[in-house]
Amino acid sequence: MKSNQAVLYHGSDQIFDELRPESTITQWRELAEAFSHQPSSLWYDDDGIIHHNGTAKGYLYIINETIDVGKDIEQHPRITMDRNAEFLAKRPLRVKMLCRLQD
Repeated sequence: MKSNQAVLYHGSDQIFDELRPESTITQWRELAEAFSHQPSSLWYDDDGIIHHNGTAKGYLYIINETIDVGKDIEQHPRITMDRNAEFLAKRPLRVKMLCRLQD
């Protein structure tokens, strides 16, 4: 899979141009948005509705370069969500901020 086949998102409460290795990314926009608010608790129900207790002001990013799964990103090894919900960056990745998110 290349990133031009799927948009990969990252949510954060920080502003930056490059994502650090070991950062979490996802194809699920709403999940990245929820994580941007820095929750200590996050879950989603059977209908895919995300619930969290985060209150930080968040920013939504997309990965802004072509990547290869396995080489540049990998399945999150400690995921408690569905398979392929989260990946980890294996190297620094360029990002582009899409927007500032409301609380």
